[in-house]
Amino acid sequence: MVETEALFSAVLDATADAVMVTDKAGTIRRINPAFQKLTGFDPATLVGRDARELFSEINDAEFCDGLWDDGAPRHYPSVRSKHADGRAQVHALSMTSINDVAGQPSQFVAVILSESFQTDAETGESRRIGHDALTGLPDRSILADRVGQNILNAKRANKSIALLVMGLDRFTLVNDALGYAAGDQMLKEVADRLAKVIRVSDTAARLDGDKFAVMTPISAIDDSVIVAEKVLNAIKKPFMLKGEEVFITFSIGISIYPTDGEDFDDLLKDSLSAMQYAKQDGGSQYRFFASDMNAKAKNRLALEKRMRNALVNEEFVLYYQPKVEPKTDRVKGAEALIRWIDPVHCFINPGEFIPVAEETGLIVDIGTWVMRKACFQIKAWQDAGYGPIKISVNVSSMQFKAKDLLDVVKSALNDSGLEAKWLELEITESMLMNDVEGAIARMQAVRDLGCDLSIDDFGTGYSSLSYLGRFPITTLKIDRAFIKDVQENPNTAEIARAIIGLSRGLNLEVVAEGAELKEHIDFLKENGCDSIQGFFYSKPLTVKDFEAKLTKINV
Repeated sequence: MVETEALFSAVLDATADAVMVTDKAGTIRRINPAFQKLTGFDPATLVGRDARELFSEINDAEFCDGLWDDGAPRHYPSVRSKHADGRAQVHALSMTSINDVAGQPSQFVAVILSESFQTDAETGESRRIGHDALTGLPDRSILADRVGQNILNAKRANKSIALLVMGLDRFTLVNDALGYAAGDQMLKEVADRLAKVIRVSDTAARLDGDKFAVMTPISAIDDSVIVAEKVLNAIKKPFMLKGEEVFITFSIGISIYPTDGEDFDDLLKDSLSAMQYAKQDGGSQYRFFASDMNAKAKNRLALEKRMRNALVNEEFVLYYQPKVEPKTDRVKGAEALIRWIDPVHCFINPGEFIPVAEETGLIVDIGTWVMRKACFQIKAWQDAGYGPIKISVNVSSMQFKAKDLLDVVKSALNDSGLEAKWLELEITESMLMNDVEGAIARMQAVRDLGCDLSIDDFGTGYSSLSYLGRFPITTLKIDRAFIKDVQENPNTAEIARAIIGLSRGLNLEVVAEGAELKEHIDFLKENGCDSIQGFFYSKPLTVKDFEAKLTKINV
């Protein structure tokens, strides 16, 4: 017996894991040196005390009692315990029992792993298992475990928990403007701020990319609101990145157990849906999950699938809205506008599917299709004897930044046999300002091919005149907001005159869109506008109807 005890003591003293031995009631009988080092408690302080004291202030009391319920071996991937200095620590905990001759537990052995590491076979780098390598926060697996534990506790106590999922608004702008190193620095500081505003009983985690989460036990819905507002206020404070003050915000989605879901996966799905609605409403706010959000999310997924099939099945068509020279009423060009005629759901509004295409990245494939279709159509009109006209196509931000933009344009021109001068690419002001030098280089490359470039909706974006002179563009389009009331609003009329004058000074063509009244036409004609696009002359037309327009005006 003495030899067995000596061997047991030697093993305890030699092991690197923290070990605590208790009796069947949970009273501490001994700890090893690793346990003392990990927790900061010495044997004289702990032996004889109830082991629950290490856990009960931080974890649910019923959970702590359950550790000594029976002798079945158990493993908890993530448990919080108290250090001697009062701070909370996170551990993996294994519990097992030593049974007496009757097979009943007489002692319990608790093995605590303070830090669990895994080594990357290729790089040799180590990281804590269950923790995000960049921020050090618990990852999704630890969050799932904590949510599961708290759901069990909430069931026993008839309480609730809230899961807040948060995503940074427009985080890609930080990466684009300052680089990925600055973006990583911001994510680390976001993690630090989250850790400082949550309670000891809460868990903050990083899910992926710019998405974080907080799990918090609550007594009432207002408790989750308090946490959400703390997080929003913490993130609103400026970040110092590369010597610059950068401001960013969070969109937060909140789901509640048991109202919105019975397990982690359901709560996470619901919180993500609510977060997307917070973003769509402008960001920098929180939204609670509502039951109809899942139905809308399913509809959105179905719409995405149908769009992919529509590309394959050629359900998209192009309509053409004429651009008319006001002095002669001659059609001198057109804007190609995509339309979707679904065989089941009939006509689908572009305002419904274009935003989804942009969110999913399908806009790049759709943009390629539009460019090729327009080029082939222009060439077909030329071959049929219609007078040469220039067609403009809209280029999305994602398509404009794509590495293969020039290849797509070249392929469309070469395969259709169209001369580049009859193709115009329309871009918006906002997509140019995040990386001005890169944007200028891309625009110049397009101009070098021989294509024209137009800035769409001029006056509603950055309107940076200092950059305008550097942009290698050929056309400015006046936004419809400055045309709709020129006949009665002297301010917008003056802005429209200024844009026309600016265009002439820079030797640019100016196109006014949204002209619907004769008064609009008279004003634009009087002030020297080159081209007019609007319902006064024509709505967007099918190929057949546009050809009739060409025949009628150009014969």
